[in-house]
Formats: sequence, structure tokens, C-alpha cells
Amino acid sequence: MEEHIVRIESITPVTHNVKQFRLTKPQGYKFEPGQATEISINKNEWKEKRNPFTFTSLNSWPYLEFTIKIYPERNGVTNELGKLNPGDELILHDVWGAIAYKGEGYFIAGGAGITPFIAILRQLNNDSLIKSNQLFFSNRTSDDIILHKELDAMLGANAHYVITNEETTTFEKGHINRDYLISHVTDFTKPFYVCGPDKMISDLSQVLNELGASADQVVFEK
Repeated sequence: MEEHIVRIESITPVTHNVKQFRLTKPQGYKFEPGQATEISINKNEWKEKRNPFTFTSLNSWPYLEFTIKIYPERNGVTNELGKLNPGDELILHDVWGAIAYKGEGYFIAGGAGITPFIAILRQLNNDSLIKSNQLFFSNRTSDDIILHKELDAMLGANAHYVITNEETTTFEKGHINRDYLISHVTDFTKPFYVCGPDKMISDLSQVLNELGASADQVVFEK
């Protein structure tokens, strides 16, 4: 069982409830964009409590980065992570496959479901391969959008934001559902990458199948 103790170098607020953690990087440590690991906190009462998180850094960076939504109401690992400071230690476990890039297509994210896509999009942008990939990103409010400016810089007009629970917004208001996909997707044979709440994944799995997306071209966060 792989295990690395790493130190928190910095913690930066991203939104009102999302923080970016930069950690020391073990020598020779590698992962693929879209992959994840389980993290626990290096304190006696928290060492055995693990949560999975996706890397949002790239392999070429000298540090590791995770972009994590804090859930104070759950009184779990993310709540405890929200209390930590630079210098505190975390424990990383095995790297495992999550969402792998299969080619140019459509990324569909709900809330913190954007995190598996961040490293993939950053790597594509870094390699000048972002091309016509499109992002459909659903959030409750405009203030919930994670890394809004960076996504705009990478994707331009191919970054689409949908707001579900705000009376007045400059973005599209509604839900990413069957009607939305029919009006925004031009080619259902391209790959689809989907990550978000369980119900969103379940609903979109059925919708994409009905609209002709091939099962082996639809990649869901497991």
C-alpha cells in the first residue's frame, strides 16, 4: 500500500467554500491528469479516515495541488481540512484511475465535479491541444463557479456556465438536461466526460444513451 506524508505549503481560497491546497511533492511521484488519490490527515484521530480527491496540478509542476470543496456541515475530512494551516501534514495513498482523456469532446460538470477536469484541461492547454473541447458547468449560484477566470482563459467561448438557483444571473439559468444538450451539442459521437452529483450522473447517463452517445465514448467519474 503506497503511502506518502506531505506538508501543506499553502492554502488559497478559490470560492466561499473551496480551497486550493499546495503540497510538497515526493521525489519521483507521478500521476495522469484526471487521476486521484485518497487523502487522510496526519493526526492520530484522522489517519484512518480517507477521502478521494483528484489532482488539479500537472506532473511537470514542482508541487502537488488539490482543489477541495469544504463541507462544514458533514463534520468529516473536508471540514477538518478546512481547519488546517500551512505546515500541517497530510497522507497520500495509492494513485488510481478516474477520468482519462479519450479525445476532443464535451466536459459536463456539476459543482465540485469540475475538479477531475481541471488537470486534463490544464494539460491540454499547456500542450496547445485544447482545440474545440467544450465545457458545460452547472452551479447553484455564480459565486460557486470554481476557477471561472482560468476556465475562460483556456476555453474562451467554449466554456458554458449554467446557474440553477439564482434569481438574477449573467449566465444561462436552468439545468443541463435533455433539452439543454440537444440545443448545445452538435455531435453526439464525440466523447463525453461527466462528473457531478450522483443524480446528475444517473440522469445524464440515460439522456446521453437516448441521444445516441456511444457507451464507450461516455466517461463518468466513478
